[in-house]
Amino acid sequence: MARAPFQILVYLYRRTGDDEYEYALLKRSDAGWWQGIAGGGEGVETALEAARREVKEETGIASDSHFLTLDTVVWVRVTQFKDSHLWGEGVYVIPQYCFGLLAQNEKIRLSREHTEYRWLNYSEADLLIKYEEDKTALWELNKRLKRKGPRG
Repeated sequence: MARAPFQILVYLYRRTGDDEYEYALLKRSDAGWWQGIAGGGEGVETALEAARREVKEETGIASDSHFLTLDTVVWVRVTQFKDSHLWGEGVYVIPQYCFGLLAQNEKIRLSREHTEYRWLNYSEADLLIKYEEDKTALWELNKRLKRKGPRG
């Protein structure tokens, strides 16, 4: 199926105590950096449908889990995607839609796209994430989970 011109990013999270959370980061097998679950839409999928599919493919977590849609939507250069030529010469950037997913008692089974995963607190995860835009999504998720306003 043809890759759709959008990207998704999903951060798994779990509660570790009162107002404390950990986030799962996955280490890419092809590039070695740490990230949330990421991937592209296929065909006529919506962003949420793509997020559900990617989570299932990359971690084995059931697609009927509850997703938290984040406000963070960032624009990514098409040159970061090998199939971008399929979108034509008029497409320069594509949106990346971001989500959180509670994975409190879920067992993660990694696909070949990743070599390992780690559960980290917000500060630890923020240090490992490569892209600033991905850090923004994690920041928003952390603030929302702790029910703090953007400046709280």
